[in-house]
Amino acid sequence: MQGRLQSFRLKLVAWFALLALLPLAVAFYGYDALAKRSESRRADASLEAALRVAVAGYSQRLDAAGATAQRLAGELRVQRALAAHDRTALAAIAADAPGVRLSAGTVAAGPLPGPAARRSVAVQDRGRRIGTITASVRIDRQLLGALGVGLGPGGRLLAVRDGRVVAGTAAGTRLRLAPGRPGRARIDGTTSRALATSSLVDPPGLALVALTPQAAIDAAARSAELRLAGVLLASLLLFGIVIFLLGRSVVTTLGRLAGAADAIAGGHLDERVDVRGRDEFAQLGGAFNRMAAQLQQQMIELRTERHRVHEATTRFGQALGATHDPQQLLQVVAESVVHATGASGALVRTRTGDVLEAGTQGGAEEVTFPLQFGATDFGSLVIRGSELDADQVETARALLAQAGVALENARLHRLVERQALVDGLTGLANRRSLEETLTTELARARRLGHELCLILADLDRFKQVNDRFGHPTGDEVLRVFAQALAGTVRAGDVAGRWGGEEFALILAGVGVEGGIELAERARRRTSTHPVTAPTGEVVTVTASFGVAACSGSAGVDELIDAADSALYAAKRDGRDRVVAGATLGEVV
Repeated sequence: MQGRLQSFRLKLVAWFALLALLPLAVAFYGYDALAKRSESRRADASLEAALRVAVAGYSQRLDAAGATAQRLAGELRVQRALAAHDRTALAAIAADAPGVRLSAGTVAAGPLPGPAARRSVAVQDRGRRIGTITASVRIDRQLLGALGVGLGPGGRLLAVRDGRVVAGTAAGTRLRLAPGRPGRARIDGTTSRALATSSLVDPPGLALVALTPQAAIDAAARSAELRLAGVLLASLLLFGIVIFLLGRSVVTTLGRLAGAADAIAGGHLDERVDVRGRDEFAQLGGAFNRMAAQLQQQMIELRTERHRVHEATTRFGQALGATHDPQQLLQVVAESVVHATGASGALVRTRTGDVLEAGTQGGAEEVTFPLQFGATDFGSLVIRGSELDADQVETARALLAQAGVALENARLHRLVERQALVDGLTGLANRRSLEETLTTELARARRLGHELCLILADLDRFKQVNDRFGHPTGDEVLRVFAQALAGTVRAGDVAGRWGGEEFALILAGVGVEGGIELAERARRRTSTHPVTAPTGEVVTVTASFGVAACSGSAGVDELIDAADSALYAAKRDGRDRVVAGATLGEVV
């Protein structure tokens, strides 16, 4: 006996060690890889946000330059100076308006810097052109510093044309990056995480590149790895202590129980276990003693009861395994109650009016139990039999208490499944659901040779709505826009919230032309559904749309990039419009 217990102790320690080490090792490996990817993704998201801010700021400066040129073109003194070719007057006007060049024939005043983006306005007098006003936005280190305020510590913003840095630090350095794809770049001897925009419209071929030090990303990943290693070592130490104490306690107690069991098996029914303490083993020892005292008188009844309890436990285990299927769960609960209580039959009435039966429905007596968990009502259960005593009723009540937990788990599981795929504010599909749908539909389109269209939509000037009227009004704008999209798409299309004020539409079997038509309907429908703010002001809702489609072997990222580029173009061209992107063909 002592040898068997020693062997059991070794097995117990070995199994506990295995159960502890394997999950910890897997968790450490998974969290370590996740921490590294998470730091890179966090840095990429920061770079993307900073580039969005930079592009928006750049567009605002271009708009301001155009407005300056337009304002000067309307001034009478400017018109007179241009008409008279008055070089002195033009120089004075140019001095008061930095970055503006005025020209009339061969007479010109003001700088024409480069590289720079320009906005020109022709000045006319009685239908005759008398001169030109050009406002320039010089692309230099000062401008890039102002546009790159969204970058974190150590971040930089560069201007690149034809693969070479033209403004910012390290001017002249060659830098090749795919637009919208994060990568590594080495500038001034320092490795950085870099993200480039698509080519800007003005000046042509110019792109903005945001940089953040790679060393900071690597340091954050190493710090997370060290923390995980510390947690792993502490967990191993704790598990070791617990395993040692548990093994010693369990083996000692089991030794006493095994000795008493051997004595009972040898016919010594007067043998008793020395009960110590009040824990579960002590309770087991007390139960063992009571069993030994009544063994001769109740052997037959005990065997029958054990058989019935075993069947009830098995069936109830099946019920717990079916917690994600309420209908099956109710059926197994009814059968388990019949077997556990010895009733002739049971009947379940659900809230929806369904009736489930187990056993036979005859019997002079019946008892009804509510199927509830907290405030949730699942229906009722009725047990029937010739005679139902208090033990049977109590057994049924105890089993139904556990059944309520299982039913609630099934209800919550379905609720969580829905919440995981639906945006809580708009009721449309969320980002995760959209990505899964896009992957599935793209695979189907590739298999069947059909087209797949993706539309990305963005609410115009949404931040101004939040800033001026508050976030509740902003939320209402999002809901109204979501309703407009949902009312526009076909039955087989999918509309969802991509993130923030961005939405996406997935149209199966539709090309770019069909996507443009649907996007135009959605745009018009959106503009005809204004929102009233708490102040009583009417907020007109407009949106910009980018449309792209694919066929053949195009990938998810390529389709998203194409739609996103079209959306950027719609924003850049004045908002409240639909811009079509490319139809992607055979892309491997």
